[in-house]
Amino acid sequence: MSSPGLLLSSQLCFLVYRLDKAIASRYRPLLAELGLTYPQYLAMLALWERDDLSVGELCAILHLDTGTVSPLVKRMEAAGLVERNRSPEDERSVNVRLSDAGRALERRAEGVPGAMAACLLADAEEYVTLKSTLSALVDRVESPSCGRN
Repeated sequence: MSSPGLLLSSQLCFLVYRLDKAIASRYRPLLAELGLTYPQYLAMLALWERDDLSVGELCAILHLDTGTVSPLVKRMEAAGLVERNRSPEDERSVNVRLSDAGRALERRAEGVPGAMAACLLADAEEYVTLKSTLSALVDRVESPSCGRN
């Protein structure tokens, strides 16, 4: 090979890709017990933290567009986890709030973070370090100056 920088084994992005796949495969059975997909789980986390969000607010929190979030919310509504209604202030805006079943699911989901932490982390100190490192990387990659020469 003429360019060692192009070796697959040298690519950080490949490690991130493999980690993403591995984490998703560990989440899948945990979330299946709750009847959730991973994107639905993320939306539920946002709603458990702050119920009654507009679709736009939910999109911003999840860093997803409305074309992704709207169908996701519709499927969650069909499953009885959330309720959607038009905002009284702006009928173009749709608000999403937890149903009673969605609120009850929170208790069943309480073990998921711990189960995942047991796979990913040695201890609480490693959690703090890794979270800080990942947050810094996300900020750097999302920076407008990233990738400019």
